Amino acid sequence: MTEETDRTATVDTRAVSPVIGVLALVALTVCLAAVVAVGVGTWSLEDASATATFELSADGDRSAIAITHVTGDAIDVETLSVTIAVNGTAIAEQPPIPFVGASGFDGAPDGPFNAKSDSEWTAGERAGVALASTNSPTLAAGDSVTVTLATDGKRIATLETTAT
Repeated sequence: MTEETDRTATVDTRAVSPVIGVLALVALTVCLAAVVAVGVGTWSLEDASATATFELSADGDRSAIAITHVTGDAIDVETLSVTIAVNGTAIAEQPPIPFVGASGFDGAPDGPFNAKSDSEWTAGERAGVALASTNSPTLAAGDSVTVTLATDGKRIATLETTAT
């Protein structure tokens, strides 16, 4: 073999390596694009929980808590849970919304918290409960009150006020 033939053989085998490298990179890019496309296609958006604005007021003399639905989506009280805390401590008996007469509460609740009212809480409506003196901690003027509202286990609001 001559020196010229050796050089041609070397050049030919070296020229194959860049082509194989480019093909491997293109194949890898196509595979990654397919994986990303499948991943994006399987994402599902969960139903957004209700969005609403509320105002909380508490009367320490009457041990009453009132929540006004100011604006936003209507709330189905059948799926609503209400958690009340006084001075950072959850009250012993939480309200079983909706209800009419429950342990730990005086009388029937007001508005949509009452089982005899419409189960949809809409903007402009006010709901309230009166804590019984047997429920602890008791509510007095100056106490900090926190109320957490959740629908189907998803928190929609945490409200705080000081009892008057």
